Amino acid sequence: RENLELLAELSQCPTETDPAVCEGSHHDKYRSISGVCNNRQNPDWGAANTALVRWLPAEYEDGEEEPRGWDPQRLHHGSQLPPPRRVSREVVRTSCKGSDAAYSQLLADWGQYIDHDVTLTPQSLSGAASWAQRDCRTSCGNLHPCFPIQTQDSLCMPFHRSTPACSSRTGSGILRALQRQQLNAVSSFIDASLVYGHTPQLQRDLRDLSSRSGKLAVNGRFRDRQGRPYLPFVAATPSTCGQGVECFRAGDGRVNEGLPLIALHTLWLREHNRLAETLKLINQHWSPEAVFQEARKIVGALHQVRVRRPLQDLIGVESFEQHIGPYGGYDPTVDGSASNVFATAAFRFGHGTIPPILSRLNESFQEDRRFPHLRLQQALFSPWRIVKEGGIEPTLRGMVATAAAVTAPDSLLVEEVTESLLVLDSQQNLDLAALNLQRGRDHGLPGYNDWRDFCGLKRIATLDDLAEVVRDRRVAEKILHLYQHPDNIDVWLGGLVENFLPGSRTGPLFACLIGKQMKLLRDGDRFWWEADGVFTRQQREQLWKTSLSRIICENSDIQEIPADPFRLARYPAGFLHCSAVPALSLEAWRDEPTVYCTDFVLAIELASQDLPYLLEVFSCGSFPCDLIEVAICLWYT
Repeated sequence: RENLELLAELSQCPTETDPAVCEGSHHDKYRSISGVCNNRQNPDWGAANTALVRWLPAEYEDGEEEPRGWDPQRLHHGSQLPPPRRVSREVVRTSCKGSDAAYSQLLADWGQYIDHDVTLTPQSLSGAASWAQRDCRTSCGNLHPCFPIQTQDSLCMPFHRSTPACSSRTGSGILRALQRQQLNAVSSFIDASLVYGHTPQLQRDLRDLSSRSGKLAVNGRFRDRQGRPYLPFVAATPSTCGQGVECFRAGDGRVNEGLPLIALHTLWLREHNRLAETLKLINQHWSPEAVFQEARKIVGALHQVRVRRPLQDLIGVESFEQHIGPYGGYDPTVDGSASNVFATAAFRFGHGTIPPILSRLNESFQEDRRFPHLRLQQALFSPWRIVKEGGIEPTLRGMVATAAAVTAPDSLLVEEVTESLLVLDSQQNLDLAALNLQRGRDHGLPGYNDWRDFCGLKRIATLDDLAEVVRDRRVAEKILHLYQHPDNIDVWLGGLVENFLPGSRTGPLFACLIGKQMKLLRDGDRFWWEADGVFTRQQREQLWKTSLSRIICENSDIQEIPADPFRLARYPAGFLHCSAVPALSLEAWRDEPTVYCTDFVLAIELASQDLPYLLEVFSCGSFPCDLIEVAICLWYT
């Protein structure tokens, strides 16, 4: 054991969690913040800072870690792989996007938000880079950890390889143990980790521990016109967000990427604090920790409840029934970890729904003259626009009342993200499509045909096969001209150009991969909201009837909203007043003290408080004397 601990310290690779750690009642009621011990027999399944799982073995040029294309002269099925930048310019890039007649932009924005709850693959920005003294922002050579994207003018775009994960899981086989795997830095479960963080320290930093209210910390400088709070600022200032307003801080560091993300994060911060306040009012005997954990549990469940409908819209009802099906209860044999192909390819289908214009609307759901629409670049990393330009309401109205951008084989990603994408740590424009293709190769993802085979779909052998799947022969010809062989096609591109299934917004491959992943996230989660013992029947009924529309009504100044905010409605015909939108009743969470105080867990919670608080509740007669005596004894212990 001492040797293993020394190796873990030197390599910065922790040993696997011992299942014995998961024993005890404190793992029964609430999730751990990192996801560890969700599965008691396999504590690291789905936990933060573990490897993305492989559904197919990785394909590296050297069999172990070098991506396809690492040696640009190497032949794959008799030809060289096309450079990602060329694929982007000749197949992916488009100057215009059509509008979706059925769905609002919220469907795409909510998809990005949920993706950030499930996966985060960090890049090798320090660590290996600092050891090798290489700056990937200036290097144009393939030298670990740099894998630059070559451009047609003999220059390159910077690209950092994803951080390699530590040794693979026990029993995964010698091949996988030798191959480079990538890390998921957040818990894989749909658990609102992007609200609460994925480490104990981050969770503490996000909480308002001084007020003993069970609430999350809020911004100390700014509030909206109605006095509602904004997200707190990052601790390290000055930050890079500009205009005298620092970057916001949330449970996920990507919160500032765009105004829709900021708006959704702000909604859930406010919702947690609203729930915490009400829970404390109806259960005055609860400790601050009990209030916080119960509010967190409800918020996590609401994230899960609000996934089903947009998921059906995305992959179609038929695919939902085929790949996900009805819930059959928690299955401890199911690994709920996020897969590499889901994180790196399938769920990046949403990049095709990024619009070139971000709509901001007034109370009449018309363009706001004070705060007009924005080009995409103007909405990136600009939290100051929330603080100084009308709060989250103009952005939220634009999300629910603007048609989503629709993806088609000849209209994939807009030029705003392929020609002029800017991120905070880059001094030059980037290409999101090229980055996606390069990332898939970096992760060793097998090609498009192998994944079609994995999903039981027909392999592509000829141009006619591809044209049948894409339903656009000209696009199929372009792709085969670039790749020369169907087996060379990158999985992200192949899945993206497939013709939509009826009643869906994805083709059959991505419907399969997304559906399979979502079923695992549901069935392998011991704390899934429908699982036995997680909530009472009355509580489940309340959770099911609560909509994202109601969350918007409760936590913003918006008074009219579509009943289904993911479906495109035309104001005012398709809108309801907030008073007509069903609300969550927390009466189902009312907890009589005489029942709760029989649980020894409360004594432990009380013992975690300071001694003056214990003496105060003792003198007020809030709890039975014997329980307080146990808590004080535990406190001294």
